[in-house]
Amino acid sequence: MMDQQGQEKFLQFILERVQEGKEEEARAILLENFKKQDEGTFSQQDIQEFVPKMLLLLKPEKLQEVQMIAQQFAGKFGY
Repeated sequence: MMDQQGQEKFLQFILERVQEGKEEEARAILLENFKKQDEGTFSQQDIQEFVPKMLLLLKPEKLQEVQMIAQQFAGKFGY
């Protein structure tokens, strides 16, 4: 599970790579996922919903970089 500091780093990483004006939407999605992680209710289904939403918000030139990080992130949860 990602600790508070890890969550903050991941949040900043993503927010630096989303399209202009999409930051709040991205932040809301991430904070919801972090809340579920903290509660222990974060599931494979959450990841499957999270990834497409986030991909729509990212700058196209940052997609590959973020996908690589997201795979590492998912790996930490054993998915």
